[in-house]
Amino acid sequence: MAHKILVVDDEKLIVKGIKFSLEQDDMLVDVAYDGEEAFELAKKNEYSLILLDVMLPKIDGLEVCQMIREFSNVPIIMVTAKGEDMDKIMGLEYGADDYITKPFNILELKARIKAILRRSVKPVIKEAPKVNSIKMRELEIDLESRRCFLNGKERNLTAKEFDLLELFMKNPGRVYSRENLLNTVWGADYPGDARAVDVHVRRLREKIEEVPSDPKYIHTKWGVGYYFQ
Repeated sequence: MAHKILVVDDEKLIVKGIKFSLEQDDMLVDVAYDGEEAFELAKKNEYSLILLDVMLPKIDGLEVCQMIREFSNVPIIMVTAKGEDMDKIMGLEYGADDYITKPFNILELKARIKAILRRSVKPVIKEAPKVNSIKMRELEIDLESRRCFLNGKERNLTAKEFDLLELFMKNPGRVYSRENLLNTVWGADYPGDARAVDVHVRRLREKIEEVPSDPKYIHTKWGVGYYFQ
């Protein structure tokens, strides 16, 4: 089944170039030129990934990302023309899975898209039945539907947040360094840095911890990394 991608940017030449390049790899591509149009398309269609520019007319990309996260965990790559770390981190804070800065090489962009798609699509393997859920105290995850519940109430996690939590809950007590988490969850070919791990762990804590600053599930091993208790 072909992947369906939504490309959002107000620079039509950039959109045209990205669309052409992705279609050469047999992907289906929808396009939008402002935040309002992008949000409407995201509501009406099911996409494999959304490439979302930060600076957009009508509704900016960060707000669109946040709005989409209210109803969907579709992977989102933010695109920014600025190079400041704050813009990149803000993109992750609003629920993005990755970011890339303009001007970018189309081959690098395609590599990031393919890396995320590989991690998002789980291979179908016929094997003995596995445990479908993991529960520890008030926290439970359903591995088939990829849903998370705290005290019986669902917590809306992004794909990366769920991947992190699943890894932690399957390996309680094991300490993971940032680099180890980056390679395991994002993949060895991920071109970003370990700061993405800190952002996602912080965001995950805000969703599953009663007091994020005093966590009872995901703990920090200072100077080493993170572990689940």
